[in-house]
Amino acid sequence: MRPASGFKRIGKFIWLSLFGRWIFLLLIPWFVPTISYLLIGEPYLESFSNFIWGTLMVLLMTTLAFIPHDWAVQYIADLYPSIHLSAKRAGFTVLAFCLLTGVYISVYVMFIIRFRPLNAELSTDGVIKVYLFEFFAILLLTCLYEVNYSLKKWKEIKMNKEAIKKAGLQGQLQSLKSQVNPHFLFNSLNTLSALITDEPQRAERFVDEMAKVYRYLLQTNEHELTDLATEINFIRSYYHLLRTRYDTGLVLHINVDDVALESFIPPLTLQLLVENAVKHNTILEKNPLTIEITSLESNLLEVKNNVIVKSTHVRSTQLGLANINAKYQILSARQPVISAGPDYFVVLLPLLTEKPVNQ
Repeated sequence: MRPASGFKRIGKFIWLSLFGRWIFLLLIPWFVPTISYLLIGEPYLESFSNFIWGTLMVLLMTTLAFIPHDWAVQYIADLYPSIHLSAKRAGFTVLAFCLLTGVYISVYVMFIIRFRPLNAELSTDGVIKVYLFEFFAILLLTCLYEVNYSLKKWKEIKMNKEAIKKAGLQGQLQSLKSQVNPHFLFNSLNTLSALITDEPQRAERFVDEMAKVYRYLLQTNEHELTDLATEINFIRSYYHLLRTRYDTGLVLHINVDDVALESFIPPLTLQLLVENAVKHNTILEKNPLTIEITSLESNLLEVKNNVIVKSTHVRSTQLGLANINAKYQILSARQPVISAGPDYFVVLLPLLTEKPVNQ
């Protein structure tokens, strides 16, 4: 068995984080002999046997004390995971370390004074030195843990930005493919041509809304999130194009409160869901396809449409829904919930209340 493999197994057995195992390994050569000398005094160096037994005794004490310290670090990191909370995380780490170290060192000092193993000579000055040395170790450990955590979070953010960019490009490409294809352009130009002849004012409005749609599609990939108000305005323009084509066969209801409008979602999320509804359902004036966008409690947005099965099966690639899920997996711990029933197709989207600082 290789040393590294054995080291990992020992770390897992005593339940230390990976970084905690390396920190513990780095502590042994200098921390254990130093604190052994401070606790035992001159007898620690009087004989080789005293040195070995004293080192093993303090190593056991150090191990028992280090494990809960590492647990405390992991617990505090879970409570304050943001990279922008470094000061608060470090402060609570120092506090937790001081409390734990104070308890353990007090117990060990009382043990040394009471039983005097290896003829230990621990004076009052020695006790003070032990506590001062431990405080120095606390500050050092806190710095090492915080630097490691911040570097790891920075790498995660960098990787997430790349993943977001890739997902955004895929979403933008899919949106452009679904809009800028000969079939869509043919229908749009036919609609525009008819409007120019019969209703020039509507034709002008149609061109304005189309320009808004394309401008949003081309610019939206610059950001990981967009506020819901902006996305809703885009959907109104997108719906205008669809409504002009399908007339009363397509209906959109938007019922979103002002608080929800200030929240954030990945851009083009609503467009992908509206497009998905239009693609997979029959649109008839006597039985319109109705899409409802409604804000709910618990920072949720419901996108719901009635199901009107097409006579000819449309193959679903699931790319739109997969794209939405991929973005939410990177941006939030909360994920969309999809409910596909015989009468309605419902998607619950978490609304994000904080926009990344780097936007």
